[in-house]
Amino acid sequence: MTTSPSSATPQPLDAAAVAQMVDHTLLKPEATAADVAAFVAEARSLGVWSVCVSPSMLPVDGGEVRVTAVCGFPSGKHRSEIKAAEATRAVGDGADEIDMVIDVGAAVAGDWDYVQADIAAVRAAVPEPTVLKVIIESAALTDEQIVKACEAAEAAGADFVKTSTGFHPAGGASVHAVELMAATVGGRLGVKASGGIRTGAAARAMIAAGATRLGLSGTKAVLETLDEAAAADQPTGSGY
Repeated sequence: MTTSPSSATPQPLDAAAVAQMVDHTLLKPEATAADVAAFVAEARSLGVWSVCVSPSMLPVDGGEVRVTAVCGFPSGKHRSEIKAAEATRAVGDGADEIDMVIDVGAAVAGDWDYVQADIAAVRAAVPEPTVLKVIIESAALTDEQIVKACEAAEAAGADFVKTSTGFHPAGGASVHAVELMAATVGGRLGVKASGGIRTGAAARAMIAAGATRLGLSGTKAVLETLDEAAAADQPTGSGY
C-alpha cells in the first residue's frame, strides 16, 4: 500500500535547516571583544541565522550572518525611554534584530497597559525592517500571564515572542511554554525558545512545540546531536 503524503511521518529538519533558525548567543558579562570576534567567526562557520550579543559589543562584522542585540537585558527593569534609546543606538551600530526584555514585575502585577506601552516604545524607536523580539521570561509567569504577555507583544507590533533571557533563576524555555506561546500568537508572530537548550533532542522538542527561532549559546553541540535526536524519534520495527 502506498502511503499518502498527508499521512507520511514528517522528516526531521537537518542540521543546516536548524542552523538557519538559530540566534548564536554570547551574553556573558565577562565577554571580551576578542571573544565576540571568535564567536562571530564560529557563527559564520555554522551557518546560523544571527549572532546575538550585548549592545556594548557592537558594531561587529557579521558578514552574511545577521546581528541581534539585546535591550533592557537581563532584568527588564529599565524605563521605556531608556530601552528605546538603547535599541536605537544598537540599530545605529549595526543590529538587524532587537531582543527586548519586558518589565516582568509589571506582568506579574497584571499591568498589561504598561507592558504593552513599554514594548510599543521600543517598536516605535526601531520600526521595520528591524525585527523586534519580546522576552517575556515565561518561567516566571503563570500560563494566564504568558498568554497576556504574548497578546501585549502582538498588540504593540512585535515580530516575535521569546521565552527567556537565560539569566532568570526561575529557569529557561520549556516545551509547555513554547506550546502555549505558539497557540496564542497563532503563526502571526514568531516564537523564539531560549534558555537551557543544550542538546539536539531539546532543540527538536522546542521546534515540535512551535518554536520558529532558537537562542543557543552551545550551538555547535546542539547541531552535532540533532541526528541522534532524530534517530531516537523514528519508529522501530515493521510498523504493523
